[in-house]
Amino acid sequence: MPDMDASGFQERFYASSDGLKLYARDYRPGEAATVGRLPVVCLPGLTRNTRDFHPLALLLSRDITAARRVIALDSRGRGNSAWDENKANYNLPMEAGDVVAACAALGVERAIFIGTSRGGLILHLIATTRPDLLEAVILNDIGPVVEAEGLARIRDYLNSGRRPEDWNAAADIVKENHGASFTALGREDWREMAIALYRDVGGRPVVDFDPAIGEALKSVDLSQPLPDLWAQFESLCRFPLMLIRGGNTSLLSKETAGEMARRHPDLVLHTAEGQGHAPLLHHGGIPIAIRAFLASCR
Repeated sequence: MPDMDASGFQERFYASSDGLKLYARDYRPGEAATVGRLPVVCLPGLTRNTRDFHPLALLLSRDITAARRVIALDSRGRGNSAWDENKANYNLPMEAGDVVAACAALGVERAIFIGTSRGGLILHLIATTRPDLLEAVILNDIGPVVEAEGLARIRDYLNSGRRPEDWNAAADIVKENHGASFTALGREDWREMAIALYRDVGGRPVVDFDPAIGEALKSVDLSQPLPDLWAQFESLCRFPLMLIRGGNTSLLSKETAGEMARRHPDLVLHTAEGQGHAPLLHHGGIPIAIRAFLASCR
């Protein structure tokens, strides 16, 4: 049985615009501790969930000098959010609408947003459709161009069909999938990543997302150029922006990161050495870099 700390947050449920029951973790240290500072809202990757942000959320919400309320969301079909019977609803515009619904339900009028991978793509859309919600943005290993090589790797391991018998096997599978690009991680890190990826069902780890999400990648023709979001990125250029890029990532190229910096001259770039896609936000020097960025925000 995994022993992830379950303290420090409230579980919150809310309804999407189409009535689906969605889940959030609310790390709320109290009004007095956070006065004058906007909350941080965290959006996970394609098949990831709120557990990815737990260590960072604890750090930020318990910061004795600059505590912030932190909200982490489970997208529809992931984690504790309900699976959608209409699998076509697993798309960026629908999930962007779910983030807007979360903000309304949880009383967030404006926030600093962290988007990991798909969560960062969602933020490209929100910058265009609901810029009033954004104070600043942190993109974790994502930009307007997604590299086909990286997406192919994600497609392949999501659809491998491997089912671990126990938590040691789960950690081994995660390491086999990601070990070549996450050279900075140790055994405990792999175990922690497995706990974030899998749900415990009777002592056995089970993937914590609707399999239809992984299945959908099989139909993507990766021999053709993927659509880009440069037009939406121009909307992001109006806000303070930090980009975290894995030193070994295959999803976000150096060329794309360089072009992002050219279009947004004040972009803060942090390279997570020894990490691939997507970097663990509580690992290495990333928390210090995020705190420094937050210190420049409201």
